[in-house]
Amino acid sequence: MDETQPRYKTQIPPAREGAETKFRHPRKTNWANQLTIGRVFLTFTFLIVIFQEKPLLESVALVLFIVASLTDYFDGLIARRTKVVTNFGILMDPLADKILTCSAFIAFVGRDLMPAWMVVIIVARELTITGLRLLAASQNVVLAAERFGKHKTTSQIIAIISVLIMISYMHWGEWAVLLFSSWINVFVVIAQWLAVILTLFSGSFYLWKNREIFINDL
Repeated sequence: MDETQPRYKTQIPPAREGAETKFRHPRKTNWANQLTIGRVFLTFTFLIVIFQEKPLLESVALVLFIVASLTDYFDGLIARRTKVVTNFGILMDPLADKILTCSAFIAFVGRDLMPAWMVVIIVARELTITGLRLLAASQNVVLAAERFGKHKTTSQIIAIISVLIMISYMHWGEWAVLLFSSWINVFVVIAQWLAVILTLFSGSFYLWKNREIFINDL
């Protein structure tokens, strides 16, 4: 027996004369990547809604942002469980996160809900780290996410959600006024400062740790 041939063969019935035989391989849906794409579309929808400045739509913007943030958790969970890693996911997952958070912060500046200088720091950090990762990729180096970066992202999401609650809770009823009115404004200020501090610290730490990527080009 020829060992180069497969041991078992699948018998394929002959096609009718003149008929065209087609073989189709079912394509499995990559749900992690679908959630990443969905997060980008939710971001665009969030931006449209937040600039309407209507009581009901401000609450809708809060829900949209929370759902978009949850897709970040679930796409990572699905990718780990299925053990499917794609180039699209490696590129777009962190990029979709930055699009979501930076879009929200920039929208807050447009609505006078956050100082512009804070948002400049946050956006500049995200662009710098994205550039560093692209530079590393050009050198065939993959830069993994750091623990401080995850804390930074969490602090940014908390800051954004707190701002959205601040501008919408008054329309939820008396129970919401009693629950949030005494502390939410102070919490928003603290959350924004914490997000900026962690953003600066995590960015500086990441640049210093990976300085060999760019130091030779300076």
